[in-house]
Amino acid sequence: MGNSWFQFQQFRVAQDRCAMKISTDAVLLGSLVQSEGPKRILDIGTGTGVISLMLAQRFPKATITALELDSEAASQARENCEQSPFSDRLTVLQGRFQDFSVEERFDLLVSNPPFFPDHLPASDPKRQQALHTDSLSFAELLHKASQILTPSGSFWVILPPRQMQDFIQYGAAHGLFPRTRVGIRDTAAKPVHREVVSFTFSEAIASTPPEEILLKNEGGSYSARYQQLISGFLLGF
Repeated sequence: MGNSWFQFQQFRVAQDRCAMKISTDAVLLGSLVQSEGPKRILDIGTGTGVISLMLAQRFPKATITALELDSEAASQARENCEQSPFSDRLTVLQGRFQDFSVEERFDLLVSNPPFFPDHLPASDPKRQQALHTDSLSFAELLHKASQILTPSGSFWVILPPRQMQDFIQYGAAHGLFPRTRVGIRDTAAKPVHREVVSFTFSEAIASTPPEEILLKNEGGSYSARYQQLISGFLLGF
């Protein structure tokens, strides 16, 4: 997915000015988020804008705000949203999430956050910013999320399993607890490499064991479950 643009069924996403290109992680998060008729959605660290565009397609009555720290990525995400069929419901803002202020809370938050707090620095400063938690730590992310989420709202995040364990601990400290938990494996023979978790203010026990999704069958073809998720988004599905 490293082309300068990526064509979906209902929109196109240019990505040549974004450090982080469209990834399976983003597509999975945009596909798995569940919410009962959300009216206000915030995409934290939108990058290309792809998750916001997917949610605009999935929730036709929602208005979506996409926030991005990097100015070039924010500019490109804004162009992607303006050229989409959902442009009247999408707003892209540039700035730090820590400084983000709102008059009305959101009933759905989503984020594909940076997760390398102790990773070797990336050679590209923009990629460094996108990959590493230096610019937005888990504690900062959850602190702000807890302030702008409605009491009945949900916050959906995708992370590797080890980082998700840390995120869950930070979440509890801010009154946010896991509700839905989905593990992602490439194949049945591979370990879980990503988790998609929804957080709410309700201290309910998350599904145990969590749902698991295999991306591919033994022969290398896409699994029926993954095809079902991306149906309506990616070309050919």
